[in-house]
Amino acid sequence: MTCFYCVVKIFVMSPYIVLLTLALYLLLLFALSRFSSRRADNAGFFIGNRRTSWYMATLAMIGAAMSGVTYISVPGSVASDDFSYMQMVVGFTIGQFIVAFLLVPLFYRLRIVSLYEYLDSRFGVTTHRWGAWCFLLAKIIGSSLKLYVVCVVMQMLVFDHLNIHFMWNLLLTMSVVYLYTYRGGVSSLILTDSLQSLCLVGSVVVVIWFICREIGLSFNDTFEVVSNSQYSKMWFFDDPSSKYYFWKMVSGGALCLVAMTGLDQDMMQRNLSCRTKRDSQINIVLTALCQIVVIALFLALGVLLYEYIDLKSLPMPVRGDDAFALVAVNGGLPLVIGVVFVVGLISSTYSAAGSALISLTTSFTIDILDAQRRYEESALKRLRKRIHFVMALVMTLMIILFEYFADQSAINLVFKLAGYTYGPILGMFVYGMISKRKIKENLLCWVVLISPLMSYLLQLFVAKNYGYYIGFELLGYNALFCIFGLQLISKPNEETV
Repeated sequence: MTCFYCVVKIFVMSPYIVLLTLALYLLLLFALSRFSSRRADNAGFFIGNRRTSWYMATLAMIGAAMSGVTYISVPGSVASDDFSYMQMVVGFTIGQFIVAFLLVPLFYRLRIVSLYEYLDSRFGVTTHRWGAWCFLLAKIIGSSLKLYVVCVVMQMLVFDHLNIHFMWNLLLTMSVVYLYTYRGGVSSLILTDSLQSLCLVGSVVVVIWFICREIGLSFNDTFEVVSNSQYSKMWFFDDPSSKYYFWKMVSGGALCLVAMTGLDQDMMQRNLSCRTKRDSQINIVLTALCQIVVIALFLALGVLLYEYIDLKSLPMPVRGDDAFALVAVNGGLPLVIGVVFVVGLISSTYSAAGSALISLTTSFTIDILDAQRRYEESALKRLRKRIHFVMALVMTLMIILFEYFADQSAINLVFKLAGYTYGPILGMFVYGMISKRKIKENLLCWVVLISPLMSYLLQLFVAKNYGYYIGFELLGYNALFCIFGLQLISKPNEETV
């Protein structure tokens, strides 16, 4: 191993090596996709025919939960946010248990393909479609932002050196995502996501090992450096007005998890592909435990990245999102680190983007067009393929917008946008479960539109007049406004009178 380490250190990371790494990874990805999508039908595309074992679903969910944004932004965020993100992870864990033991039994009992079919059975077709539209907007924005961040990094590593415009980078990335999800949908996603999860976690472990070796740290030394770092403060109980306040981040994390996983067609398609309710619950609980370990690794990596930057007198990155790429590719580390970084980056990218594209196709086909009940199998397959292409095009256009307007840490921007777009979805589901009343669906559009606006105005008001910063818990206020609005437009349920 020592000889290998010395040999690979003399190589310099080049854009051609990145392209070669990308090509080899994609070759393996397409081989797995083709193998798993054999004889795939519509049910296989939408929910994997509910044949997935819990351990495969758990492995796939690790890659799905850890997108390219997580891979790049979480390590880089420690310079500005310390380890405060672990408070969100506490909330994520609470949210996972809510999803596992409250939502999963409901969805399996109703045997739904799209989550928003629940809104149809509870309130009516108008609510069903408004819920789906809210999801489509939220997922298009969120997934496009995540993919944009990775395209920016690949532009820096490869395409700028080759004088290739960002647009060609984007078109290549979206074409790959479209092609490998074209046939199999969830059937192929489970297997390819499992590969991507292994690559993602493995890459972080390898990078940590090489950095520690480079700066001469043993395991005990590494633990001491991370725990004593100026960036390692994890719990913030002292200032309730701060965006890092413990209870704000825990509650925000729980709400984000329930909304962005439990009520998100993208994330739940894997859970609903399990054979039984119990398998799905086991998968979710194990995913929650794995998530704690993986996020802790990402944060520890962040500390080591900045320690390495200081030790080697490298230029401090302007954005935290650039720190990982700077050290891995241009930090003087062995070639293998750059290759491992690229593998982890592209694996997280294609996992998140592929699943988002499939979920958008599923929701639009089933929720908006009601195609599953209106078309026979062959016609539904043709329609689904057309929608799949259109959704890939919509994501491409959204990324172009981000190229001009995105200017802050991506991980924060994702959750900020989620607070506005997922709030009405969470409100509709919660109201449906806690109340037996029906609603006047002709007025629902006003509730869905006004709730995010009221949340935004509340955020401005308390910040200006009380110096109180509403952070990730904004999602909860948004949902409360929606619940209050639904109560105002509600009426007694004649079936229960």
